Amino acid sequence: MSDRKPAGEFLDAAIELLRQVRDEEAGSIEAAGTLLADTVQNGGRLFAFGAGHSSLPAQDVVYRAGGLALMNLLTVPGVVGVDVMPATLGSALERVDGLASAVLDSSPLRAGDTLVIISLSGRNALPVEMAVHARALGVRVIGVTSVAYASETSSRHASGTFLKDHCDIVLDSRIAVGDAELTLDTVPAPFAPASTVVTSALMQATLATAAATLADRGVEPPLLRSGNVDGGHDWNRRVLEEYADRIFYRR
Repeated sequence: MSDRKPAGEFLDAAIELLRQVRDEEAGSIEAAGTLLADTVQNGGRLFAFGAGHSSLPAQDVVYRAGGLALMNLLTVPGVVGVDVMPATLGSALERVDGLASAVLDSSPLRAGDTLVIISLSGRNALPVEMAVHARALGVRVIGVTSVAYASETSSRHASGTFLKDHCDIVLDSRIAVGDAELTLDTVPAPFAPASTVVTSALMQATLATAAATLADRGVEPPLLRSGNVDGGHDWNRRVLEEYADRIFYRR
């Protein structure tokens, strides 16, 4: 093995990306967190969606200790995660026209809700169509994506547009096209993706902003506590019952 330390290089690359989003996306994070707080305070519901590995940061904020109890996962059969067999089917479904509209029309989303759509490339039909159709329903949309894809790749949606073009607020993950931070002469392809690390951090930063904003307004943020600390289950039971009409992962 060479003298290079891939583990340290990857961590350095991830840290640098986190610094970039901290410094350059601060205004967008503040706006996104404020929108979530507005939605909660106005009686709306919160949803998050991601396809394939972009689903991981969405799942990370649903029914999560320290997170907002009102964040629900919007699921599209066959594309949320890599549990579908074969796994390549999920990638194919992301390119199917009409799928997002069918899902949204049968989902609980309604005007006044906010939907976070996570898509690294933002180029496939599914996230683009989902953003367009959600806004037509009166839903506010936060897109979490890498804006670089819009200038370095072509859209796979009939409109020729990207997710970023149909959002009320865009959080740019700053991930390079291809999502691989490292290269080695002895390795035939770039490797070590950082999109999950960065996107999860963006999501948590946004939710932290929402919780603090609600508290500043004198509204108790509907947060969940760990079930592994004393009193956690009783706390969560109270929150889940109080907001039962806005929580869909219990049904």
